[in-house]
Amino acid sequence: MTTLIYSLIFALSCFLFFISGEIIVKSLIKVAKFLGWKEFAVSFMIMSVVASFPNLFVGIFAALNNIPELAFGDIVGGNVVDLTLSVALASLFAKRGIPAKSKTVHTTLFFTIIAAIMPLLLIQDGVLSRADGIILIFFFFLYIFWLFSKKERFTKTCDGTENNVKNFKASFASVFKIFGAVILFIVASQGIVHSAKYFADTFHWPILLIGLFIVGLGNCLPEIFFAVVAAKKQNNWLVLGDLMGAVVAPATMVLGTVALISPIRITDVASLAVARIFMFLSVFFFFIFIRNDDKITKKEAAFLLFIYIFFILVEVFV
Repeated sequence: MTTLIYSLIFALSCFLFFISGEIIVKSLIKVAKFLGWKEFAVSFMIMSVVASFPNLFVGIFAALNNIPELAFGDIVGGNVVDLTLSVALASLFAKRGIPAKSKTVHTTLFFTIIAAIMPLLLIQDGVLSRADGIILIFFFFLYIFWLFSKKERFTKTCDGTENNVKNFKASFASVFKIFGAVILFIVASQGIVHSAKYFADTFHWPILLIGLFIVGLGNCLPEIFFAVVAAKKQNNWLVLGDLMGAVVAPATMVLGTVALISPIRITDVASLAVARIFMFLSVFFFFIFIRNDDKITKKEAAFLLFIYIFFILVEVFV
């Protein structure tokens, strides 16, 4: 009976993440249109904020409960999801794949790849220390500085910008919705951490594996939803900004913050080894597909989807 209760708590927490992410995405877009913000800035800001909230709160509560491994598994597993499953679904729903001809996208690609693999390199000694956390946070601010250093990176404004009274009221209401969604994130994070800790203790599952396989996927629901909706509406400029922001911010700022609170020590070497292999595979093919023909085609999306499915099978049965 207790297992059923914790399973329901976990499922409800993931659902709250999904609902909260949807609320924040829609609210931020309304605010962005009212203020006349630029498209790439909007997509990166939305996902660097939205994608980071679940990871951040889960990470903080995991560190405070002395299981920071959960945060590491959550973020590494989430990065694999974003670079394979999320990209694949968005590309499959887009009419002609996801274009990536922008110079900003190509340069951001390098930052994304470095951010994705940096935690795995820093934890080679088995510990992600506070010093490592500072390095990750510094890299995040380095990217932000580069991103906002040139105005030409934001040459296209959001469609539908109208600074009228109606939009002002809508954007003002959206701010309160965002605060409400953040509260839901906090509640859901508590549910995720406590249910994950219960599953680890009861079934003797490695806490890192729970983060990689279960929490990582659950926390990626906001960016998966955002990417698919943007692709279906042919807002392809949003998709890659969305997914890159969803990788960069959690892997650097969030993981760095967790390491500062409580250094992360990895004991489940096998799960980490598998995650490391699939992370490098995901990064490699994501890079190749974007650089090869300046877009991700449906065939390439199917291949990325296969990588994610194979990742799940190996983590479960190895």
